[in-house]
Amino acid sequence: MTKSVTVQQLVNSLKLEVHNGEEFLDRKILTDDISRPGLELTGYFNYYPQERIQLFGRTEISFSEQMTSDERLIVMRRMCQSDTPAFLISRGLTPPKELVQATTEKSIPLLLSPQSTTRLSSNVTNFLEAELAERIAMHGVLVDIYGMGVMITGDSGVGKSETALELIKRGHRLVADDRVELYVIDDKKVVGEPPEILSHLMEIRGIGIIDVVNLFGVGSIRLSKVVNLVVNLELWDKEKTYDRLGSGDEKQRILNVDVPKISIPVRTGRNLAIIIESAAMNTRAKIMGYNATETFERNLEKLIKKNSTEQ
Repeated sequence: MTKSVTVQQLVNSLKLEVHNGEEFLDRKILTDDISRPGLELTGYFNYYPQERIQLFGRTEISFSEQMTSDERLIVMRRMCQSDTPAFLISRGLTPPKELVQATTEKSIPLLLSPQSTTRLSSNVTNFLEAELAERIAMHGVLVDIYGMGVMITGDSGVGKSETALELIKRGHRLVADDRVELYVIDDKKVVGEPPEILSHLMEIRGIGIIDVVNLFGVGSIRLSKVVNLVVNLELWDKEKTYDRLGSGDEKQRILNVDVPKISIPVRTGRNLAIIIESAAMNTRAKIMGYNATETFERNLEKLIKKNSTEQ
Protein backbone atom coordinates (compact mmCIF):
# COMPACT_ATOMS: atom_id res chain seq x y z
CA MET A 1 0.00 0.00 0.00
CA THR A 2 1.42 3.42 -1.06
CA LYS A 3 2.09 5.73 1.89
CA SER A 4 0.74 9.23 1.73
CA VAL A 5 0.54 12.48 3.68
CA THR A 6 -2.29 14.96 3.44
CA VAL A 7 -1.73 18.63 2.70
CA GLN A 8 -3.44 19.32 6.03
CA GLN A 9 -0.66 17.44 7.86
CA LEU A 10 1.95 19.49 6.03
CA VAL A 11 0.16 22.73 6.91
CA ASN A 12 -0.10 21.76 10.58
CA SER A 13 3.52 20.63 10.86
CA LEU A 14 5.13 23.65 9.17
CA LYS A 15 2.48 26.18 10.26
CA LEU A 16 1.75 27.27 6.71
CA GLU A 17 -0.87 29.85 5.80
CA VAL A 18 -3.68 28.68 3.55
CA HIS A 19 -4.32 31.41 0.98
CA ASN A 20 -7.15 29.55 -0.72
CA GLY A 21 -8.42 25.98 -1.04
CA GLU A 22 -8.81 25.29 2.68
CA GLU A 23 -11.62 22.85 1.89
CA PHE A 24 -9.23 20.78 -0.24
CA LEU A 25 -6.51 20.13 2.35
CA ASP A 26 -7.34 16.42 2.32
CA ARG A 27 -5.45 16.06 -0.99
CA LYS A 28 -2.70 13.46 -0.71
CA ILE A 29 1.05 13.90 -1.18
CA LEU A 30 2.70 10.70 -2.43
CA THR A 31 6.32 11.79 -2.97
CA ASP A 32 8.92 13.64 -0.91
CA ASP A 33 10.28 15.38 -4.01
CA ILE A 34 9.50 19.07 -4.59
CA SER A 35 9.27 20.87 -7.93
CA ARG A 36 10.35 24.45 -8.65
CA PRO A 37 8.61 25.01 -11.99
CA GLY A 38 11.09 27.19 -13.83
CA LEU A 39 10.99 25.57 -17.27
CA GLU A 40 7.24 25.16 -17.02
CA LEU A 41 6.84 28.93 -16.77
CA THR A 42 8.45 29.15 -20.21
CA GLY A 43 5.90 26.69 -21.57
CA TYR A 44 8.04 23.52 -21.53
CA PHE A 45 5.92 20.74 -20.00
CA ASN A 46 7.49 17.60 -21.51
CA TYR A 47 8.76 16.37 -18.15
CA TYR A 48 6.54 18.25 -15.74
CA PRO A 49 6.49 16.45 -12.33
CA GLN A 50 2.85 17.26 -11.70
CA GLU A 51 2.54 14.87 -8.73
CA ARG A 52 4.90 17.00 -6.61
CA ILE A 53 4.31 20.08 -4.49
CA GLN A 54 5.03 23.09 -6.71
CA LEU A 55 7.22 25.62 -4.91
CA PHE A 56 7.39 29.24 -6.08
CA GLY A 57 10.17 31.47 -4.83
CA ARG A 58 11.32 34.95 -5.75
CA THR A 59 12.77 33.73 -9.06
CA GLU A 60 9.55 32.09 -10.23
CA ILE A 61 7.35 34.98 -9.11
CA SER A 62 9.55 37.65 -10.72
CA PHE A 63 9.74 35.68 -13.97
CA SER A 64 5.96 35.28 -14.10
CA GLU A 65 5.59 39.04 -13.68
CA GLN A 66 7.26 39.50 -17.08
CA MET A 67 4.44 37.59 -18.75
CA THR A 68 1.08 38.97 -19.80
CA SER A 69 -1.98 38.10 -17.74
CA ASP A 70 -3.28 35.77 -20.43
CA GLU A 71 0.08 33.98 -20.70
CA ARG A 72 0.23 33.51 -16.94
CA LEU A 73 -3.27 32.08 -16.80
CA ILE A 74 -2.53 29.58 -19.57
CA VAL A 75 0.66 28.37 -17.85
CA MET A 76 -0.89 28.25 -14.39
CA ARG A 77 -3.83 26.23 -15.65
CA ARG A 78 -1.44 23.73 -17.27
CA MET A 79 0.40 23.37 -13.96
CA CYS A 80 -2.80 22.61 -12.06
CA GLN A 81 -3.29 18.90 -12.72
CA SER A 82 -5.59 16.44 -10.99
CA ASP A 83 -2.72 14.86 -9.00
CA THR A 84 -0.92 18.09 -8.09
CA PRO A 85 -1.22 18.22 -4.28
CA ALA A 86 -0.57 21.91 -3.61
CA PHE A 87 1.20 25.10 -4.61
CA LEU A 88 3.51 26.76 -2.08
CA ILE A 89 4.78 30.36 -2.13
CA SER A 90 7.84 31.30 -0.04
CA ARG A 91 9.07 34.58 1.47
CA GLY A 92 5.53 35.79 2.09
CA LEU A 93 5.31 36.83 -1.57
CA THR A 94 1.96 37.67 -3.11
CA PRO A 95 0.81 34.92 -5.45
CA PRO A 96 -0.17 35.93 -9.00
CA LYS A 97 -3.93 36.33 -9.30
CA GLU A 98 -3.83 33.91 -12.24
CA LEU A 99 -2.39 31.22 -9.96
CA VAL A 100 -5.14 31.90 -7.42
CA GLN A 101 -7.72 31.55 -10.19
CA ALA A 102 -6.22 28.34 -11.61
CA THR A 103 -5.85 26.61 -8.23
CA THR A 104 -9.41 27.56 -7.29
CA GLU A 105 -10.73 26.14 -10.57
CA LYS A 106 -8.91 22.82 -9.99
CA SER A 107 -9.58 22.58 -6.23
CA ILE A 108 -5.87 22.73 -5.33
CA PRO A 109 -4.71 24.41 -2.09
CA LEU A 110 -2.45 27.44 -2.36
CA LEU A 111 -0.15 27.82 0.65
CA LEU A 112 2.08 30.64 1.87
CA SER A 113 5.15 30.78 4.11
CA PRO A 114 7.36 33.65 5.31
CA GLN A 115 10.46 31.43 5.18
CA SER A 116 13.16 31.73 2.53
CA THR A 117 12.79 29.42 -0.44
CA THR A 118 15.83 27.29 0.43
CA ARG A 119 14.86 26.84 4.08
CA LEU A 120 11.23 26.15 3.20
CA SER A 121 12.24 23.58 0.60
CA SER A 122 14.49 21.84 3.15
CA ASN A 123 11.81 21.81 5.85
CA VAL A 124 9.15 20.43 3.52
CA THR A 125 11.51 17.75 2.22
CA ASN A 126 12.56 16.69 5.72
CA PHE A 127 8.94 16.42 6.84
CA LEU A 128 7.88 14.41 3.80
CA GLU A 129 10.93 12.12 3.96
CA ALA A 130 10.15 11.23 7.57
CA GLU A 131 6.42 10.73 6.99
CA LEU A 132 6.69 8.80 3.72
CA ALA A 133 9.70 6.65 4.61
CA GLU A 134 9.40 2.88 4.90
CA ARG A 135 9.02 1.96 8.56
CA ILE A 136 9.60 -1.14 10.62
CA ALA A 137 9.09 -1.86 14.32
CA MET A 138 11.70 -3.51 16.55
CA HIS A 139 11.37 -4.88 20.04
CA GLY A 140 13.71 -2.98 22.32
CA VAL A 141 14.39 0.29 24.12
CA LEU A 142 15.91 3.40 22.53
CA VAL A 143 17.78 5.81 24.82
CA ASP A 144 19.73 9.00 24.14
CA ILE A 145 23.03 8.65 26.02
CA TYR A 146 25.33 11.67 25.78
CA GLY A 147 23.85 12.45 22.36
CA MET A 148 24.26 8.87 21.11
CA GLY A 149 21.13 6.94 20.18
CA VAL A 150 21.53 3.53 21.83
CA MET A 151 19.07 0.77 20.94
CA ILE A 152 18.94 -1.87 23.70
CA THR A 153 17.73 -5.25 22.44
CA GLY A 154 17.52 -8.77 23.86
CA ASP A 155 15.14 -11.52 24.80
CA SER A 156 12.03 -10.71 26.79
CA GLY A 157 12.77 -10.47 30.52
CA VAL A 158 16.52 -9.91 30.12
CA GLY A 159 16.27 -6.46 31.76
CA LYS A 160 16.09 -3.94 28.91
CA SER A 161 13.51 -1.61 30.46
CA GLU A 162 15.03 -1.84 33.94
CA THR A 163 18.44 -0.92 32.52
CA ALA A 164 16.91 1.97 30.58
CA LEU A 165 15.21 3.18 33.76
CA GLU A 166 18.57 3.28 35.54
CA LEU A 167 20.02 5.25 32.61
CA ILE A 168 17.17 7.76 32.83
CA LYS A 169 17.87 8.17 36.55
CA ARG A 170 21.48 8.91 35.59
CA GLY A 171 20.31 11.84 33.44
CA HIS A 172 19.89 10.26 30.03
CA ARG A 173 16.72 10.46 27.93
CA LEU A 174 14.16 7.89 26.86
CA VAL A 175 13.01 7.80 23.25
CA ALA A 176 10.95 4.60 23.15
CA ASP A 177 10.33 1.57 25.32
CA ASP A 178 9.26 -1.94 24.27
CA ARG A 179 8.51 -1.08 20.61
CA VAL A 180 10.62 1.27 18.51
CA GLU A 181 9.47 2.49 15.11
CA LEU A 182 12.40 2.90 12.72
CA TYR A 183 12.85 4.64 9.39
CA VAL A 184 15.77 5.90 7.29
CA ILE A 185 16.70 9.45 6.31
CA ASP A 186 19.43 10.47 3.84
CA ASP A 187 19.76 6.76 2.90
CA LYS A 188 22.26 6.29 5.73
CA LYS A 189 20.73 7.27 9.07
CA VAL A 190 18.27 5.10 10.98
CA VAL A 191 15.89 7.15 13.11
CA GLY A 192 13.82 5.70 15.94
CA GLU A 193 10.71 7.06 17.61
CA PRO A 194 7.96 5.70 19.86
CA PRO A 195 4.50 4.62 18.70
CA GLU A 196 2.03 7.34 19.67
CA ILE A 197 0.30 5.10 22.21
CA LEU A 198 3.59 4.39 24.04
CA SER A 199 5.13 7.85 23.95
CA HIS A 200 7.11 8.59 27.21
CA LEU A 201 5.68 5.44 28.85
CA MET A 202 7.62 2.43 30.17
CA GLU A 203 6.62 -1.02 31.36
CA ILE A 204 8.51 -2.26 34.41
CA ARG A 205 7.78 -5.80 35.54
CA GLY A 206 6.36 -5.82 39.07
CA ILE A 207 5.34 -2.15 38.86
CA GLY A 208 3.44 -1.86 35.60
CA ILE A 209 3.25 1.20 33.35
CA ILE A 210 5.09 4.33 34.48
CA ASP A 211 5.03 7.82 32.97
CA VAL A 212 8.63 8.97 32.58
CA VAL A 213 7.67 12.64 32.15
CA ASN A 214 5.58 12.56 35.35
CA LEU A 215 8.38 10.94 37.37
CA PHE A 216 11.52 12.55 35.94
CA GLY A 217 10.36 15.66 34.02
CA VAL A 218 10.14 16.63 30.37
CA GLY A 219 13.93 16.72 30.11
CA SER A 220 14.01 12.92 30.46
CA ILE A 221 12.52 12.16 27.02
CA ARG A 222 13.10 12.74 23.32
CA LEU A 223 10.59 12.31 20.52
CA SER A 224 13.09 10.79 18.07
CA LYS A 225 16.80 9.95 17.76
CA VAL A 226 19.24 8.61 15.19
CA VAL A 227 20.33 5.09 16.16
CA ASN A 228 24.14 5.10 16.53
CA LEU A 229 24.61 1.83 18.40
CA VAL A 230 22.73 -1.41 19.04
CA VAL A 231 23.45 -3.09 22.39
CA ASN A 232 22.18 -6.64 22.61
CA LEU A 233 21.74 -8.01 26.13
CA GLU A 234 22.03 -11.78 26.44
CA LEU A 235 22.13 -14.13 29.41
CA TRP A 236 25.64 -15.17 30.41
CA ASP A 237 26.76 -18.40 28.80
CA LYS A 238 29.95 -19.82 30.34
CA GLU A 239 30.53 -21.89 27.21
CA LYS A 240 30.61 -18.81 24.99
CA THR A 241 33.68 -16.68 24.34
CA TYR A 242 32.96 -12.97 24.63
CA ASP A 243 34.91 -10.14 23.03
CA ARG A 244 37.25 -8.70 25.69
CA LEU A 245 39.32 -6.28 23.60
CA GLY A 246 36.60 -4.71 21.49
CA SER A 247 38.34 -5.76 18.29
CA GLY A 248 35.13 -7.19 16.83
CA ASP A 249 33.29 -5.25 14.15
CA GLU A 250 29.74 -6.52 14.50
CA LYS A 251 26.93 -4.75 12.65
CA GLN A 252 23.15 -4.97 12.64
CA ARG A 253 21.44 -4.26 9.35
CA ILE A 254 18.32 -2.13 9.72
CA LEU A 255 16.47 -1.07 6.57
CA ASN A 256 19.64 -1.64 4.49
CA VAL A 257 21.76 0.48 6.84
CA ASP A 258 24.54 -1.12 8.91
CA VAL A 259 24.51 0.06 12.54
CA PRO A 260 27.39 -0.82 14.95
CA LYS A 261 26.40 -3.54 17.40
CA ILE A 262 27.86 -5.02 20.57
CA SER A 263 26.66 -7.90 22.72
CA ILE A 264 26.80 -7.62 26.51
CA PRO A 265 26.38 -10.71 28.70
CA VAL A 266 23.96 -10.25 31.60
CA ARG A 267 25.18 -11.65 34.89
CA THR A 268 24.41 -11.03 38.55
CA GLY A 269 26.49 -8.16 39.88
CA ARG A 270 27.11 -6.42 36.56
CA ASN A 271 25.96 -2.80 36.42
CA LEU A 272 24.48 -2.78 32.94
CA ALA A 273 23.61 0.92 32.98
CA ILE A 274 27.24 1.95 33.55
CA ILE A 275 28.47 -0.59 30.99
CA ILE A 276 26.06 0.67 28.30
CA GLU A 277 26.90 4.27 29.19
CA SER A 278 30.59 3.47 28.70
CA ALA A 279 29.83 1.66 25.43
CA ALA A 280 28.05 4.76 24.13
CA MET A 281 30.98 7.02 25.06
CA ASN A 282 33.45 4.57 23.53
CA THR A 283 31.46 4.48 20.29
CA ARG A 284 31.40 8.26 20.19
CA ALA A 285 35.17 8.31 20.70
CA LYS A 286 35.58 5.94 17.73
CA ILE A 287 33.42 8.21 15.58
CA MET A 288 35.69 11.11 16.57
CA GLY A 289 38.76 9.10 15.56
CA TYR A 290 40.02 7.61 18.82
CA ASN A 291 40.05 3.83 19.20
CA ALA A 292 41.18 2.49 22.59
CA THR A 293 41.61 -1.04 21.21
CA GLU A 294 44.04 0.18 18.55
CA THR A 295 45.97 2.11 21.21
CA PHE A 296 46.22 -1.04 23.35
CA GLU A 297 47.39 -3.11 20.38
CA ARG A 298 50.06 -0.53 19.49
CA ASN A 299 51.28 -0.47 23.10
CA LEU A 300 51.35 -4.27 23.17
CA GLU A 301 53.33 -4.39 19.93
CA LYS A 302 55.87 -1.91 21.31
CA LEU A 303 56.23 -3.96 24.49
CA ILE A 304 56.80 -7.17 22.50
CA LYS A 305 59.44 -5.49 20.33
CA LYS A 306 61.16 -4.05 23.40
CA ASN A 307 61.27 -7.44 25.14
CA SER A 308 62.58 -9.18 22.03
CA THR A 309 65.34 -6.55 21.67
CA GLU A 310 66.43 -6.92 25.29
CA GLN A 311 66.68 -10.70 24.89
